[in-house]
Formats: sequence, C-alpha cells, structure tokens
Amino acid sequence: MARIFITGSADGLGQLTAKTLINEGHTVVLHARNAERARDAIKKNPKAENVLTGDLSDREETIQLAHQANESGAFDAVIHNAGVYQVPGQQIFSVNTIAPYILTCLIKKPKRLIYLSSGMHQSGQLNLEKLNSGSISYSDSKLHVLLLCKSVARKWPNVYANAVDPGWVPTKMGGRGAPDDLQKGYETQVWLAVSNEEKAKVSGQYFFHQQERRSNPEADDVEAQKKFLDVCGKITGIKFPD
Repeated sequence: MARIFITGSADGLGQLTAKTLINEGHTVVLHARNAERARDAIKKNPKAENVLTGDLSDREETIQLAHQANESGAFDAVIHNAGVYQVPGQQIFSVNTIAPYILTCLIKKPKRLIYLSSGMHQSGQLNLEKLNSGSISYSDSKLHVLLLCKSVARKWPNVYANAVDPGWVPTKMGGRGAPDDLQKGYETQVWLAVSNEEKAKVSGQYFFHQQERRSNPEADDVEAQKKFLDVCGKITGIKFPD
C-alpha cells in the first residue's frame, strides 16, 4: 500500500481522489488552505491519516507546508491537485504555477508525482518574461504545470512524473453544467499514483482518462524548461534540486 499527499483535497477532485485511495487501503495525507477547511476535509475523509494546512497563494505558507509534509514522513506519491480559476492573475500564478514548483523542490522526492493540468493549456502562452507580472491566465498556468512536469521527468529519471487533464467536470470549479464524467475526472490521478500497470509506470506524459494525449509542444522545449526553472528559482529564492 502507498502513502500519498494530495494538495487541495478539502473538496472537489482532490477530495474524491483521496476518498478512492483511502477506500482502496492506501494512506492519504490531506491538505487544506486553513484550519476551517481542514476540519471540512477530515469530515469528508475521516480515515485520512492527517490534514496539513497552508495557503498556496502565500509563498511562506507554501514553504512551511513543504516542511510539514517532510516532517510527517516520506510519500510514495504526491498529487499536485490544488488550483484556482476565476481569480486575479497574481493569485493564479501563485497557486497554479509557483506553489507546485516550491512543493516539488522542497518535499522529499516521492516515487511518483502527478500534476493536474487542463485541456486549456493548449491555448496557454509561456510568457516567461512576464511570470511575476500578474498578467498570467489560467491557460498559461496550466501550460506552466506541464512544463514543470516535463522538467521533473527529464531531470529526475528515478521518479514517475506525469500530468493529467481531468476534463471539464461538475465540481465547484467546473460548475454543475460541466459535460465530462466526474468519476473519470479523478480516476487517472488514482491510477498514476498507485497502479503497477506498465502504462502507468511512465514519465513526462500527459494523460486524459488514462490515455496518453498529445500536449502543447512548447512544453517539450528543453530550453524553455530550463528558463522556466531558472525564473521560478529567482522569483522564489529556491533553486530546483538536480
């Protein structure tokens, strides 16, 4: 059985992913942005090992969250599920782009890393010169997530790092009218985190409903990956560990 940490697991896809993994017998550590949300998270998944708190829009709280995670013990998998959508660009940048970068850098290397991207990344722009300007869109941030994932896959060959498009599903973020299958929206994360199927034991891939899909080719540009890591390192003061 695996031990897994899931960011943004108080509700939505994160909560459903955690519930599925717990029901399968795995050990799950939840995450919520504050104490009130943490109480909600543990009520929804009372068999979780613990819930860690930290506001991912706050850089120092994100760093402290990584320390909490390390102090709790080693993880077999980390699922970077947390994300925001209809909020100001600076908050999108902090939560969707910078937080997974910081947590990836600071949490002890797990065996598997799963990053939630989106089909909207296809229309995203790297905008590496404007990363800290507050003009980043949601689509941009999901392209950044894919760039981070592919950077990890290239630099850490002993880790399975993959990105997931969960689809447009009926969660609080997606809205009640979202057309895609909610269950399929979280099954791929579960599968990548714990499956021993050969199709799941890959790295640097982009998945939709457990199938590899073609992603924006900009994310495969090694020079862009290097620049992205360099810019994030300068912004946060945290160098990506080789």
